[in-house]
Amino acid sequence: MSAHSTALPSRAATGLSGHTEDAVPEFDPSTTAGLLAERLQAWKHAVGYLEEYVTAVEKIHGRQAKEYEKALKTISNPLREGQHFDQSLGGIAGFFENMRSNTQAIINTNLETEKNIKGSVLPILERLHKEIKHKAKELSSGAQSSAKEVEKLRNTTQKQIELLGQQTASYDSAGGRLTGADDPYVVHRGVVHRLGNQVIAENNHKNDLIAVQNNFESFEAHVIDVLQQAMEAFAQLAGGQGEKARALFGDMLGTVQAVPRSFEWTNFKSRYGDRLANPNDTARSVEAIQFPNMSHASTKPLIEGSLERKSRNKLSWGYSTGYYVVTPSKFLHEFKDSDDTRQDPKPELSIYLPDAVIGTPSGEKFNVKGKDKSKTLSSKLTGSTELAFKAHTASDAQKWFQVILGICGAAGPAEPSSPNTGSPAASSPVAGPGDKLAMNLPTTDPSVATGYTGQVAGVVKGSATANPTAK
Repeated sequence: MSAHSTALPSRAATGLSGHTEDAVPEFDPSTTAGLLAERLQAWKHAVGYLEEYVTAVEKIHGRQAKEYEKALKTISNPLREGQHFDQSLGGIAGFFENMRSNTQAIINTNLETEKNIKGSVLPILERLHKEIKHKAKELSSGAQSSAKEVEKLRNTTQKQIELLGQQTASYDSAGGRLTGADDPYVVHRGVVHRLGNQVIAENNHKNDLIAVQNNFESFEAHVIDVLQQAMEAFAQLAGGQGEKARALFGDMLGTVQAVPRSFEWTNFKSRYGDRLANPNDTARSVEAIQFPNMSHASTKPLIEGSLERKSRNKLSWGYSTGYYVVTPSKFLHEFKDSDDTRQDPKPELSIYLPDAVIGTPSGEKFNVKGKDKSKTLSSKLTGSTELAFKAHTASDAQKWFQVILGICGAAGPAEPSSPNTGSPAASSPVAGPGDKLAMNLPTTDPSVATGYTGQVAGVVKGSATANPTAK
């Protein structure tokens, strides 16, 4: 791929320890939650089937056998969402098939227990129906709601990745001359920040789904328990009218009691294991994720680290520590710290170095004069300003000086910020797009080197003659 090409988000990236991760996975976070919601619907309809059956039997008690045909019709259709139930014998689907055959056998019997069924069996099923509805409502407000939040965060990450592609393309086509806010380094850190938020939401959503799944087995066992209790009461009432009717209803009860509590859930997991969340999957991490342009040359700093800077406010004193970066886009950015996760890493200060001047270091101190282009409130109130820095050591100050000097396009002394502190200046030709760490010091021409040395000496001493324009 050429340096100027921009690729769409890659779905085949390699992560840490051979584990591959995509920034925005194709897996739909609502799939598991949607499947479980549909399963609750299936259970609700199954209970509804039984409610309809018992209600119909209750209404036709005392009537002729012909009325029992109406009861048979209430369960003549296959179960709704029938794919959620195992179709072999020994499950809920087999239980309803047994009910159909036994109801056909008692069409000629005459049952007159309407009042007892209405007062004892139907309330059990109605309460169970409400429990399933409440469970579905909890799932909707919990797992399904968090799935929508994950989708929203993924869209935000995708937009930031696309923005990185645009800015890296602009960097290549414009020769690296960009505004501070458009610096691919800054946009790249924005991708990492959004990925952090997305991964936290994804892992939380996955944990919610696993907790819901683990609870489903016990909940379905409770549903089957209640169904067994309802059928036991129903069989005792309806079978009291005759030995034959009692035997037939007892067979219905035996069928539902023979269903193991985990029978449906175990077979359901076997059929739909690929769509359920896997509790053994490792949690996602930002370090294992790769995304387009994450290793682009424009995102790699020329030098970075912590520096102390004297406040631009003349009323304040002392130094404050910040995290500073010189990027291939020729900006000197200031950040609060190097952490990309706590908050969106936007520069507090952005100096475009080709328009800036740097002074020769004095021990661990050095000055940079330029205009803040970060578009913050302070940058709007301050024009061209001189910044006094202090590195950890004199050696560190020299490293920063050499890198910045290789980029600065302006030459001339930097005016001191106070009578006691001078800002040495250096001149350097404008660094080309490929000169990341170019040290284009004016030493090849002896006459130029002599003039440069004299100019620096004049600035360090604070001589008025060294800078004719100084007032």
